[in-house]
Amino acid sequence: MSEKFQNKYTIKSTRLENYDYSQNGLYFVTICTKDREELFGKIVNEKMFLNDVGKIVNQFWQEIPKHFPFVNLDEFILMPNHMHGIIEILKNPIVETHFNASKTNITSKINDASGVNIVQGKQGAVMFQDGIARKDALTCQDALKCVSTENNKQPGGVTGLKNPSLNPGALSNIIKLYKGRCAFEIRKQLSPITFAWQPKFYDHIIRDNESLNKIREYVIKNPEMWERDRNNVENVFM
Repeated sequence: MSEKFQNKYTIKSTRLENYDYSQNGLYFVTICTKDREELFGKIVNEKMFLNDVGKIVNQFWQEIPKHFPFVNLDEFILMPNHMHGIIEILKNPIVETHFNASKTNITSKINDASGVNIVQGKQGAVMFQDGIARKDALTCQDALKCVSTENNKQPGGVTGLKNPSLNPGALSNIIKLYKGRCAFEIRKQLSPITFAWQPKFYDHIIRDNESLNKIREYVIKNPEMWERDRNNVENVFM
């Protein structure tokens, strides 16, 4: 899951080669802060209490479906130096989708600053094949780290049409937009606080209900395992 680079733990890429990460399915995502610095709050009596940085990070996670209407949010937990979340990509709702692992009518639970779980229903009833406007994705140069396609250059730069920035509905672009927006707003609202994510993120494709239920349980119980996991980086990634 993770490996050391320059004597520091980094997240090894888990992307499956040639897998279309924009297709319908459920994806388990883990994102860490740079150097695993504890920036989001504290665990007290096995409950997570968010500070101001954590509240911003939590807020923008819940707002992902506003920018990607084909996304549903399932279980989510914000820990002192990382977060876990289950994202469902659901396009073409008229067409029935089987596990790959798509599940509709999911309910998401989020932890607020008091440590109390808030139940939040499905984000909207209408999904769109291209729910995010291409302009929104391709003009967010900082958040998405897009490669300019102007001046008659090859679209997507050296990677051509395989550049994930040309697929706004891909999981990687959803996470890039989220990470970029969090970093920008934290630096803007809480200056002089500096903030940075660890490069990359960990993902796992959820392929069946058994796996989905195990991951949900893991996310929910994460605060209970904090003292065991905080000094054991391998445990963070299951």
